[in-house]
Amino acid sequence: MQRDPYFHPHLILGLWCAWALYWCITALRTKTTVRRESSGSRLAYVVPGIAGGVLLGWPLRAGWLAARLWPRSLTAYWIGLALLCAGLAFAAWARRELGRNWSGAVTVKEGHELIRSGPYALVRHPIYTGLITALAGTAVTIGALHALLGVAIVVSALLGKLRTEEVFMREAFPAEYPRYAAQVPALLPFTKPRRSAPR
Repeated sequence: MQRDPYFHPHLILGLWCAWALYWCITALRTKTTVRRESSGSRLAYVVPGIAGGVLLGWPLRAGWLAARLWPRSLTAYWIGLALLCAGLAFAAWARRELGRNWSGAVTVKEGHELIRSGPYALVRHPIYTGLITALAGTAVTIGALHALLGVAIVVSALLGKLRTEEVFMREAFPAEYPRYAAQVPALLPFTKPRRSAPR
């Protein structure tokens, strides 16, 4: 099979693996969980998230899912790579700022803090913002329909998780979080927060 000069999967995979390694190492030191979402709630976004990730990264060569969305080019590759690097860096920055309050599931930690500094001053869910940007960048480098569909599925899963997280934060910080939400957008920096009634 001829090598694609406009796509270097090992570099992209390496960047994702480096990010995942950082994530695993930093996950070793977190606060004690005092409240956790139900297993059903977690599965509702984990299962489609995994399915979307597989669809994004699976090297399809034939069939309608492999249809090209734009021609292969170095320009598309470098744009996608830049988005991937920027997204992973933004997510890692947010993870570092969150510190021991972080959890892979939606939880409330013992002595949980409402972080509003660093990337949390730009968006309420900067890890999701970074991941969506990185996933979009990966899809741009691939340039095929299956990649776009994979990103769409993962984004829908993250949005579901985001809604659960918002409920938890409003209950954990009934006075502070509604004010924070009124000042800072959920995902898109420099946009006006969407008004929503406190839950």
